[in-house]
Amino acid sequence: MRIEKTENTRARARARPHEPEPGRETASRRRVRIGVSGWRYGPWRKSFYPEELRQREELSYASRQFGAIEINGTFYSLQRPERFGDWYACTPPEFRFAVKGSRYITHMKRLTDIDTPLANFFASGLLRLDDKLGPLLWQLPPDMRFDAARLEHFLSRLPRDFDAAADLARHHDDRLRSEPWLDYSRNRTLEHALEFRHESFMCNELVRMARRHDVALVFSHTDGRWPYVEEITAHFVYVRLHGPGELYASNYDARAEELWAERVLAWHSGSEPGNAVRITARPPPRRRARDVWVFFDNTDKRHAPANARSLMQRLSLV
Repeated sequence: MRIEKTENTRARARARPHEPEPGRETASRRRVRIGVSGWRYGPWRKSFYPEELRQREELSYASRQFGAIEINGTFYSLQRPERFGDWYACTPPEFRFAVKGSRYITHMKRLTDIDTPLANFFASGLLRLDDKLGPLLWQLPPDMRFDAARLEHFLSRLPRDFDAAADLARHHDDRLRSEPWLDYSRNRTLEHALEFRHESFMCNELVRMARRHDVALVFSHTDGRWPYVEEITAHFVYVRLHGPGELYASNYDARAEELWAERVLAWHSGSEPGNAVRITARPPPRRRARDVWVFFDNTDKRHAPANARSLMQRLSLV
């Protein structure tokens, strides 16, 4: 998918996107967060992390370079509350985590018979991230076709706040490896993002369903391997940049970074780029501002940290 330049964005690119519009309190609460997918990669120790940094200090260091980081470990296995507590403790107050949903739910159960797996996932300590918990990312397998009934059931079962997540977590089974964690400081909204990878999802019914559930469709950028769409279906936008050429490995050059900065500013301002890649003909409702989450997943060849920092600089976030 090739992104073309939009008009009237150079001036806006010099503005601080996280600053409120004058007199608009709603906009003041909306943020742009740029980050990376994961933080523990061997090659980063020679290119991103200081040479003398100990491995257990990597998250602490990375969380002070970016506004958010995706947690990948939750995709592969249930974590423990102590692990979430450690992650919370070593990161600064304004930092946020996006958490990848369990592949047991998405890839093995394939969104069917999911009540107990969801309970286990939310009981595993996720709520211990408390005020640092950002969106939950549900990544579907590439061979999963769109099934309206199955997806509707899944989306309807996702808890929408901490209280609902705790209620669901109480139905965990003995697959949970530790005592359930049901403690948090106050009830907060839970946000969900869906990343599909099969062309059959490019349909109006998906958009209507996602908007009805306020679930963001991930803007998942690759070399064209997976469908790309910029259909805004929630009150926030979630972008994953997997690499423009070689998947997970290729670099976004200065020109590409400039174009992404322009698109981020459009989404953050509550509108969308004039050439947005969409499924439907009807534009999304205009808002005063939107939260925008952008994660670089081109991690294999060391480009993600540099790309993320460069985009933050273009957006005056550093």
